[in-house]
Parts: sequence; structure tokens; C-alpha cells
Amino acid sequence: MPTLNEQHSGSTPQRAANAGSATGSAGRQGGMAQESIRNFCIIAHIDHGKSTLADRLLELTGTVEMRNMKAQMLDRMDLEQERGITIKLAPVRMKYKDYELNLIDTPGHVDFSYEVSRSLEAVEGAILVVDASQGIQAQTLANVYLAMAADLKIIPVLNKIDLPAADVERVTAEVVSLLGCKKEDILLVSAKTGQGVDAVLDRVVSEIPAPSGIAQAPTRALIFDSYYDDYRGVILYIRMVDGHIGKNDAVRMMATDAQGLALETGCLNPDMLSMGKLSTGEIGYIVTNLKTTKEARVGDTVTLISHNSITPLPGYKEFKPFVYAGFFPESNEHYQTLKEAVEKLGLSDSALQSEPENSPVLGFGLRLGFLGLLHMDIVRERLEREYGLDLIITNPSTDYQVKLTTGAELAIKSASELPDVSGIELIREPWVKGEIVCPVSYVGAVIQLIVNSRGHQKHLDYVDARLAVIDFEAPLANLLTDFYDQLKSITSGYGSFNYELSDYRAEDLVKLDFYIAGDRVDALSLMVHRSEADRLARSTVEKLKQVIPRQQFKVSLQAAIGGKFIAREDISAFRKDVTTGLYGGDVSRKKKVLAKQKKGKERMKRFGKVDIPAEAFAVMLKRD
Repeated sequence: MPTLNEQHSGSTPQRAANAGSATGSAGRQGGMAQESIRNFCIIAHIDHGKSTLADRLLELTGTVEMRNMKAQMLDRMDLEQERGITIKLAPVRMKYKDYELNLIDTPGHVDFSYEVSRSLEAVEGAILVVDASQGIQAQTLANVYLAMAADLKIIPVLNKIDLPAADVERVTAEVVSLLGCKKEDILLVSAKTGQGVDAVLDRVVSEIPAPSGIAQAPTRALIFDSYYDDYRGVILYIRMVDGHIGKNDAVRMMATDAQGLALETGCLNPDMLSMGKLSTGEIGYIVTNLKTTKEARVGDTVTLISHNSITPLPGYKEFKPFVYAGFFPESNEHYQTLKEAVEKLGLSDSALQSEPENSPVLGFGLRLGFLGLLHMDIVRERLEREYGLDLIITNPSTDYQVKLTTGAELAIKSASELPDVSGIELIREPWVKGEIVCPVSYVGAVIQLIVNSRGHQKHLDYVDARLAVIDFEAPLANLLTDFYDQLKSITSGYGSFNYELSDYRAEDLVKLDFYIAGDRVDALSLMVHRSEADRLARSTVEKLKQVIPRQQFKVSLQAAIGGKFIAREDISAFRKDVTTGLYGGDVSRKKKVLAKQKKGKERMKRFGKVDIPAEAFAVMLKRD
């Protein structure tokens, strides 16, 4: 594996006007000198101890009193506490040895890498946390690459050294190989017990550069995060790059040209702490009088109305969703509630995209775009919990580029949008570049899994004698459902992977339709590769047979490509024993009664309607 240290030997240069997406800050009431500010974040693979380390830093600096302390202090959502994962980046301001430290705790899952990239643009340094028992994993590599691209000073930290399974020597060698640093540069800590945490703070103060910016220049601040408060309106988290913003200042968003008032300015400590103004280099929040979610976007530049001819900050690269799914309310009367709920969620989650969708079976709904399946699951739970919605979710899919015989091109986000096959010249599907980190002994099984997913192994590197990194390419559609589960299964839980969108490639793709009792259900349609159509059709109708309840008549479940049926399962009818009252006599008496019942069943089949349960529309997520 190539060494990545050249940019990071020695001190990282201060980055001029490269501020951005930080989350919050807690404020210096008296106005601390810019040279005494340190902005940094914590990055790691999921479950390597970022939030626990943040807890110890809050304790050590006295930011939160011990009586108010709880585990995962910066994870405010119930979902984060329950699942033990960080979903939203969380900022906090601390005081340590006359220094002001602005910390951002970031998520570790690949689906939330956008949150990480926004955090990195708002700081000058990053603490890289690696689990001493698990070692370097896929998201560790991805976050290191992001930090290097942002030109940050990286401080490597080995966490969980108190565990019996910790292998400090091996993991230290992995980190040295990755960063090209010296063994002495790596800090050994136990975030659970607090061992070695004070050394982390000392290293932050001594090695991370102070923020750069010009206090006398016209005001420029970058919106790195935002959310909607039902009582206060739109609240912006900003990083001050130049100048300052004070309470009751008239502000303008440069991209949308929306104007408003800064009703309150302050920082996070970790709760909101009101201050008179935010100055150059600080991270904080602004309570605005903006009332719609479209007036202030993440990545926009905030300035004062009195300042003209200002160059906007670069902002953020717009992230494209990987996964799309239809969200429908169980009752159409709740469609407006769903629409408003998604708009409010979209303010604090800029990666979430939506557009209206209509289904003959499910009625009115929204097609939402996500960064991954975990992202989709989190949004679903938030909509159900925070807004009391009962939702029906359709099978997740990706987007496709269709070239018609007329030369026109269109993008579709679900199979039901595919035009007539006779007018299609070719269909392109998205491919991803992926990176799997696993123990050497599982390399063969992982390569076989990649091949089974129509992927190609590109490179195989060895971090050390135990750990391998496999680079591969694969169609995104084949990674959506159970690829991650299979990877965990074949590597005994040690494998991890990270991916990013590569390009779109023309493939032999077909639309797979499903019929229930002779009626085509568009919400179940899938785009699949022709070579996989038979297998997928058979497994899907088998899964549908398990979730669709029996009726009073026989129900056929069929899969078809165009007009050709390629798979079928039948759900047998409930049958009442109509001969139970007969005794003795000729057998023709029984046959006559059974024939009468059969006649009634046939009539019921013509007029009967199959009740399709909500779980049938997400049958692709049902595990084998």
C-alpha cells in the first residue's frame, strides 16, 4: 500500500479562507485572540470510539459538569443513542489552557461521508482514531484521504488500548504504513477510562495551526450545517472566514440572494450560548428570521447587506444520491404532512433529495434520494417518529441513463419510468469504485463475492502480513441490498468497505415486471441485468409468496420480461370443508357440492381484489 505521508511530514500550512462546514461552536464572551483558537474534528471508522473520546475531552476541559455527563453526549438524537452510532456532525466549544478549542464529532459510516467532508472544510486539523483491536478499516482510509485533500494536520490516535484483544504493535505498524509518520507520533489512549486523553489536547494545541482570516475584511461566513426550529425558524451553523456578524445585523445569502436578520448569534457549549457577535475564525450559530428551507442552503456564503462586490466562498461539491426509493403514506390524506416533513428534514440533511411520485396502487407519494441504505433507514425512522407517519417504502433502486433511438437521452429513477422498449437504443447504469479492507485469509472469498456481483477486482495491496486492501469496480445496483451483509458473513465480521460513484456504463439491462393475480404492479418493477433476471425473478416471487396473505381464491404471482413470463408461484386459496355435513350416500353428492364451491371460487377470482401488505413493496430488502 502506498505511503501517504509526504504532505503531512511537518506542520500543515495554514489555509487561507478555506473555512466551511463546521458545526457549531461555543463562544468566547470576552473575544479571544485569533491565534488562540484551534478548530479540529475527530474522524474514524464506525464504532472505533469517536464519540467516547469526545465525551472524555468534554470532561477533561470542564465543558460539561460531571453530574450532567452521559455517554455519547454530542449524539442528541434518540436514534443515535439507541443505535450507538453518530448520524449528524456535532460541534462543541471547549476551553483548555487559555486556548479555545472547537471540536466537531463526525459520523463513521460510509453513508454519512458527506457530513465528514463538510466538517473537514471547517477546521485546520483532524484526530484520526483507530481501534487498537480492529485496526485500519475501509472508512479509516476514506476519511484519511478526505483529510489530506483538505490539507489538514492529522494527529493519529490508537484507542481501546485497555481491551484484552488490543494489538498495539500490529495496529501501530498499520498506521505508520498508512500515514508515513513515526511510531512516536501515535498517541495511545483509552477513551473509556480516560488514559492518555490529556496528551491528545496538548497535541491539538501544539500542532494544529490557528485559523487564518482577515478581521478587517468584508464579512464572509460559510454555512456548514443548518436546521429548522418550529419556534425560532431557520438556524444556521457557520464558520466565520473574514469579518464579523453581530446580533441584529442585516445579512444576505449570496447564492439565493435571500435577506434577513441575525436575531441571535452564539456558539455551542454544547447547548446554545448566546453571544454579542461572531468574529474571524470562530464557529457558531445564527438564528435568522428566514421561514422557508430554500432561502439558506448548506455551502452558501453569508455576508452583511452593507457589503457589496464580495467573492463568495467555494462552498461544497453537490453530492449525488446513490439510492432512490418511493415513500408513500398509508393514507393519501397524509400526503401533505409527508411532503412538509421531508422539506424540514431536507434543511438539516442537504444530501436528501425528493420529487413527487404517483402510483396506481399506492397513490401519491415522494421518490427520495439517499446516500445509502442506512441513510434511507434513518430517514424512514425519523419521519415515523418525529412526524407520526405510517409509511410504505418501495424497493430501493438507483438511477439509469436511457438513450432513445431518436437520439434523445433521459434519466430515470425507477423501472416504472422506463419508456417502451422498442424506442430504446441503450441503457446505462452507474458503476462504483470500491475498496474492501479484510484479513489476508479471506481475500479469495471476497474476490469471489465481487465476481458474483458482476464486479471486477482491480488491485490488491497488503498493508502488512495480516491486512489486505482490495480495489474493485461493480454496478451500484448489485451493492444495494445484501452485499454488505454477505461481506460481513464471509469475512467473519472483519471485512469493511467504502465506495464512491465512478461512471455510467451501457449494459444489457431489462425491466422485470411482477404480476399479482394477473395485474401488473408497477411499484414492484425492477431494472436488472439480463443474465440475473431468472434468478432474481424466482427469488422475488418466492419472497412475495411469504408476505402476501392467502385469499379465498387462488392467487398467481408472476414475473415477466416484456410479454414473456419467466417465473411463477401460486398462493393456494382458503378452502372450507363443504362436505362436512354429508354422510353416507353416493360419492356424486360430494362431487356436486365441491363443484358448486369451485364455481363460486372462480367467480370470486374474477371480482376479488388482493390486499397487498406494505412489506411486499420492500421485498428486495427481505433477507434470504
